[in-house]
Amino acid sequence: MGWLFLKVLLVGVTFLGGLYPPVDFSFSGETRGQKPNFVIILADDMGWGDLGANWAETKDTVNLDKMAAEGMRFVDFHAASSTCSPSRASLLTGRLGLRNGVTHNFAVTSVGGLPLNETTLAEVLQQAGYVTGMIGKWHLGHHGSYHPNFRGFGYYFGIPYSHDMGCTDTPGCNHPPCPACPRGHRPARNLERDCYTDVALPLYENLNIVEQPVNLSGLAQKYAEKATQFIQHASTSGRPFLLYVGLAHMHVPLSRTQLSADPRGRRPYGTGLREMDSLVGQIKDKVDRTAKENTFLWFTGDNGPWAQKCELAGSVGPFTGSWQIHQGGSPAKQTTWEAGHRVPALAYWPGRVPVNVTSTALLSVLDIFPTVVALAGASLPQDRHFDGLDASEVLFGWSQTGHRVLFHPNSGAAGEYGALQTVRLGRYKAFYISGGARACDGDVGPEQHHEPPLIFNLEDDVAEAVPLDRRSAEYQGVVPKVREVLADVLLDIAGDNTSRADYTHDPSVTPCCNPHHVACRCQRTDFSPRQKMSGREGKFQLQML
Repeated sequence: MGWLFLKVLLVGVTFLGGLYPPVDFSFSGETRGQKPNFVIILADDMGWGDLGANWAETKDTVNLDKMAAEGMRFVDFHAASSTCSPSRASLLTGRLGLRNGVTHNFAVTSVGGLPLNETTLAEVLQQAGYVTGMIGKWHLGHHGSYHPNFRGFGYYFGIPYSHDMGCTDTPGCNHPPCPACPRGHRPARNLERDCYTDVALPLYENLNIVEQPVNLSGLAQKYAEKATQFIQHASTSGRPFLLYVGLAHMHVPLSRTQLSADPRGRRPYGTGLREMDSLVGQIKDKVDRTAKENTFLWFTGDNGPWAQKCELAGSVGPFTGSWQIHQGGSPAKQTTWEAGHRVPALAYWPGRVPVNVTSTALLSVLDIFPTVVALAGASLPQDRHFDGLDASEVLFGWSQTGHRVLFHPNSGAAGEYGALQTVRLGRYKAFYISGGARACDGDVGPEQHHEPPLIFNLEDDVAEAVPLDRRSAEYQGVVPKVREVLADVLLDIAGDNTSRADYTHDPSVTPCCNPHHVACRCQRTDFSPRQKMSGREGKFQLQML
């Protein structure tokens, strides 16, 4: 526990206006040798059908489709949860929410985050000599020692949570529309409950808020510039690197700037896809120019599309969740239907990952942690169990065998957060609970419990339209196996070293660079070169870079 005490102590000193944590941004150090670099790009709310290589109707992902043709595409790849924070926590720990403690989203006022006794992928690679950086959306705690700089990332540039969790001057396209941040001394307007008007969205560079509110119209290009700069600096440092990019796309609000500049008048979602695709293309191009033969690039998504956003939501492809549609509500984000967690996924590593291969292996975001650790020649933490597997043999084309079993945790549509009541077993998928998230028309499907479970054969019914007849031999043969694997994982979790996240709220931890301005607005003139503010009043130490 000594290292944890040191982290907390350093954070306390920092927010009291003293020292910065000992974070190395110089990229100097040991020789890389043969250790590979890793670039992990995580899209937000992107549908399986939003990738043109997956779904012919999509024409807006030229760069991603090129990456698919030059690498490996996974068609049975799944997020570890169907909502933001739990999915990201599982990516960085290789563990389900019942183990790592993150079962639902953190808020603007959340005191906690990903529990500090959970070891992140970045921390493992830092110990193995890697330079580590994170660009984009974090959403695993922003207060104190939950900040990315204290979770293994030597460099951070991005927003602490989803970009609809704060007002901006460029609010973009949302459903319902949200107003811009108030100005002057006018009180914040309390309009739609889905809109944040009290506090502007902050942009961090390391521990500093460098912009509040964020200019959303320029955020994608800033991410591209910071990512390419990081790759350049790390590539010339003589050390291997890990870059984790949490995109704002395709979460609402969608940028209006790109929409107004589109001469073909595409719908906002398609235009946003093109912007995201361009951003990913810039990162891949930089990798190709600087470290192509020794860099593994992994692209995937955190969960499926947010259907209640109507025309601002993505495509589920063939995974329509027809059974749930007939019951009411959406079968996408927040649910355990395929559209909620089956996500696009691509792997690219010239000379190592075979070209233009489609893999049907059953894989998960959970597998990123153990796979990257293995490829880096590092070791997994020994005092806990992992739900992911090392997918190296699949990546290199030596195997098509992934998971036999995956568990899809409840993610907000029905049941207790994080509970394992949906089971994938080979071609079969069993639901002990079902329920729809809010649909575009406002309908919400009722929560229904199923004992014995609903079971679908996904090989014959990707739309999850007609469950197996409970009287059939096929059903009777599958259901005891489902019960067995579910009992086994719950027993394993009960005996594991598990964590519990702090989900308490305190308004004083809200990121706010100037509480004397409406919505915490910071004009450039508000920043002196080394302006210091205390932390517990909701203020942060600022240092313009």
